[in-house]
Amino acid sequence: MTDIAFEHAPIGLAELENRIIRRCNAQFAATFGGCPDDYTNQPLARYYPSLAEFERIGVRGLKAMRVSGSYTDERIMRRHNGDLFWCRVRGQSLTPDDPFRHGIWSFADLSDDRPIVALTPRERDVAILTCQGLSAKEIGLELNLSYRTIEAHRARLLQKFQARKLPELVAKLSGMPL
Repeated sequence: MTDIAFEHAPIGLAELENRIIRRCNAQFAATFGGCPDDYTNQPLARYYPSLAEFERIGVRGLKAMRVSGSYTDERIMRRHNGDLFWCRVRGQSLTPDDPFRHGIWSFADLSDDRPIVALTPRERDVAILTCQGLSAKEIGLELNLSYRTIEAHRARLLQKFQARKLPELVAKLSGMPL
């Protein structure tokens, strides 16, 4: 019964070991392109916009998973054909003592609600943390930057997303209807 649920889940699922895809379901393959066999034993790093982004998110995710055993974020990922898209990612470690050793992860395509806007890696970090409700000072502490630098990044995000105020930016970033 468990394999049936995994294979036919209406959301993309992948079983990862040390950030290597061991198996995935049909919805995962449909989201990223191809068939499930295309992803067996593939490094998840291939589906990030860059190796730096893979490493940066890995550090943040590992920190959270050491506390709770789970991690959730929304990020830009890369399809098998190279196209970028927004993706909601949730992971649950099956090995709490070594969170990345073995886990189940879900991947939901958000591209219908959130178009890709060209962002720098730092703007992505600021956007994600802003959507999590952190103040400029809290984001500055998290990213080891001054709150004024965070405010400058937010100003560029407002411009890029054509938002007048921070709540409108958060609504656009999270795909909520305005």
